Formats: sequence, C-alpha cells, structure tokens
Amino acid sequence: MTTGLLTFIVLILIAIAIWQLTKIFDLSQAKADNSNTQVANDKDNNINGYLMMGFLMFIYIITIVCFWKWGDLPLIGNSASEHGESVDTLMVISMVLIFFVQTVTQALLHYFAYKYRGKQGRKALYYADNDKLEFIWTIIPVITLAGLILYGLFTWNEIMDVNMDDDPIVVELYAQQFNWKARYAGEDNVLGKANVRLIDLGDNPNILGLDREDKYAQDDVIVQELHLPVGRKVVFKMRSQDVLHSAYMPHFRMQMNCVPGQTTEFAMKPTKTTAEMRETSKIIKKVARINGIRAAKSEKLVAEGKEALAPYEFDYLLLCNKICGESHYNMQMKVIVESEEDYNKWIAEQATFGK
Repeated sequence: MTTGLLTFIVLILIAIAIWQLTKIFDLSQAKADNSNTQVANDKDNNINGYLMMGFLMFIYIITIVCFWKWGDLPLIGNSASEHGESVDTLMVISMVLIFFVQTVTQALLHYFAYKYRGKQGRKALYYADNDKLEFIWTIIPVITLAGLILYGLFTWNEIMDVNMDDDPIVVELYAQQFNWKARYAGEDNVLGKANVRLIDLGDNPNILGLDREDKYAQDDVIVQELHLPVGRKVVFKMRSQDVLHSAYMPHFRMQMNCVPGQTTEFAMKPTKTTAEMRETSKIIKKVARINGIRAAKSEKLVAEGKEALAPYEFDYLLLCNKICGESHYNMQMKVIVESEEDYNKWIAEQATFGK
C-alpha cells in the first residue's frame, strides 16, 4: 500500500513538472505584449507577493509548533562523560547560530520578494557588484565558522589525548555482524596480539583471534556486557571483523569508526553511574513516555492473547552507527557504569583468556 501511494505521488509530481515545463516553453516563444494571458500582470504579482508573506508565517508557525511538541532533546545537557559538556556546548552554539541565521535570512528573502514584486512600468535596479556588501557577507561567515572549527578542534584534541600516565583502563571493542564483544587488558593493562586469521570456533574457541603464544593475551578478559568504573579514564581500541562499523555511545558523546584491518581508538571518562543517570529528570520523563507507549501496545497484545511487553528500564548502550547489514538495528551492547569498587568486584569474577 505504501509503495503504491508513493508511486502515485511520484507520477503526479512528474505530470506537474511536465506541465510547468510546457508553460515555460510557451512563455519563451511568446511575444512581449499585454494581450498574452500567460504573462504575469500586477494582480498575479500581488497574489504571489502575499503568498510569500503567508508562507513565511507558515514557516514560523510550524517551527514554533515543532519546538513546542518535539523540542525536548533528552541528550542535550544530560551527558555522562567528562568531555560531553564541551560537545553539548558546541552543539547548542551551532544550533542557535543556525536557527538565528535561518530566521533572519528567511524573513529577508520573503519580505523582499513581497516588497519588490513586479509592477507594470517599474524597472529593476541592477548592481554589477558591491565590494563592501560582498566583504561583509563573506567575512562574517568566515569568522563564525573559524571560531566553531577551532573550538571543535580543541575539544577533539582533548578527547584524543590518550595519556597512559593517567593509568586508564584499556578495553577493546570488537565489532562483527551483528554483535559487539569487549576485551579488557587484564592486570598488565596491555592487550594481547590478535588477528582475524587466528579465529577458531572449534573445541577450544578463540572467538577474537588472540595469539595464544602472547603473554599479554593470557590475562585478557572477553565479555559481552561492558562495565566501566565512574570517574576513571577508559581507552577504547576498536577493531572490526568484517565490514565498516561505528562504535556509538550517545550518552558519552562517543563515536568512532571500526575499520577492518586497522585499530582505531577513543578515550573518555564516565561521570555518571547508570543508577545516577536513571534518576535524572530527563531520563525519568523518557522512561515514563516509553512505558506509556508500551502499556498501550500491551493492552492490544493481551486482548489478542499475546504476551505483554516488559517495562522499559534505562541503560547505557553501545550501538553501531553504520548501516552494516540487515540486522544492523540489533547490534548493541549493554553498558553499565558503576563505582570502582563494584567494577573491581565484577572484573575479578570474569574468566581470563589463558584459563
């Protein structure tokens, strides 16, 4: 049904386009005389001028409605990493500038289209060039964009400054269609060597292709649920087994491509535990909204004799932000941020690769 409707709409649009092209062709062949009804007169120009102002009002009304109904951004101002506040600030500045420029330029565009609409006997004034005006509209965007880029570069350099003197935890994020695995560097805090050619799924599985002869690999810990201690810097090393993936943790403002054949890295420090994030007002509202939707759907499912949906509970997630195949939407891993004491207890309970 949806495909048929889209096909119908496309055909209608093609027909309109052909009709408009025919009118343009006719106008190009017409002689300049007032008897040709295809040539716009003052009435036509006035109608178009009023329509431009009406459309401007429509744009502003739609913008206000969208802000009113969908303007709540649960991520902005609710970061869970040390660098997240800088990223949020940059995002807010960019959005404010874009909104301001869009509002002003649209107002001027539609107002001038209305004010200087065509009139019989009035000739448009033509400027070949205006150096002063061109300088103004060039230098202002240059300064604005340079400021945003420099701010972004400084923020990026802080994120990518992987200083091992800070005693960070080293974790590998291993991507494959369609799941994630995490590998902790163990007590020596050094990841063992690994290669996809060493992957073995037999009786003694080696799912990440670790080098069994490498001493640094013996204490590595492979898990399918990521635990991180709050307030401790974490250095992520990322690999992909098959295609291009992207490690994306939205609440930590973290994203980095996982490229087959090479290792990429990203560093960040969690600042809020999972329990603390669940208590924030934005997450409470989000959970309530989702559970309201689930409750409504559950009523229909129960009425059909099916099982009701389980209540939603917030968790940090590691997602893939590249469309990597048909089950891309399922590629996610639960991330738990906890106290260092709880983290140490959890990691001590995990089996190492060498055992």
